[in-house]
Amino acid sequence: MINEKIAKLINTQVNKELYSGYLYLDFANYYADEGLDGFAHWYEIQAQEERDHAMMMRRYLIDNGIKVTFEKIDKPDKTFSKMDAPLKAGYEHEQYVTSLINNIYAEAAKIHDYKTMQFLDWFIKEQGEEEKNAEDMLKKFQLFGHDAKGLYSLNQELAARVYTPSTTGPAM
Repeated sequence: MINEKIAKLINTQVNKELYSGYLYLDFANYYADEGLDGFAHWYEIQAQEERDHAMMMRRYLIDNGIKVTFEKIDKPDKTFSKMDAPLKAGYEHEQYVTSLINNIYAEAAKIHDYKTMQFLDWFIKEQGEEEKNAEDMLKKFQLFGHDAKGLYSLNQELAARVYTPSTTGPAM
């Protein structure tokens, strides 16, 4: 059985991951309204990945006899006036999520919960990728996004992203 504090932290993270998906759908809405369907598509896939993360954590709790509790998902509270604002917010959000997962890992390490630490290893690696992707998108926009041709090209690149469910992560 998982320690009560660890179970509560993971359950909270399930809800944070669902919020992340909601947030990224809000970013997708912004870009769709701006006519940047590639950016919108990229964030739609990102939202799906966040849902997948929530489901992996949910399954881990259930498989360990923990009742999962869903909380209210807050409405995203950001409004954007510049096209790079969601990219900046996305990068900051990924850094925040990394800190949350690192905190769960640290708590598990304190009590020698190696099973949970091993489970979280995949998420720690995933967050490194998530932060890099978010930072790379922001850098590309800063380099090319202020030029119409560059923005068009970047939008096309993002439109080509394909959703691929994780086959290496914890089982759902």
